[in-house]
Amino acid sequence: MHNALLKALPDAAPGWTFDEIIETVKTNLSPKLFPDGKTSGWWAKTVQLDLEAKGQIIRSNTKPLRFYKT
Repeated sequence: MHNALLKALPDAAPGWTFDEIIETVKTNLSPKLFPDGKTSGWWAKTVQLDLEAKGQIIRSNTKPLRFYKT
């Protein structure tokens, strides 16, 4: 999920909404690990929060929220 999320995120602002990220991430996930794609949203959210805490991605102060790589 870490690699798929970083691959999905743009390099600059304005970035993508979380819903846009989820749709893109689903195409990069292993069907073996995420056979139905239903749990991918929860995994993506936890990885997104982890990457934010580590300073690898930025959350724009917009509505809706947008994310991009640092």
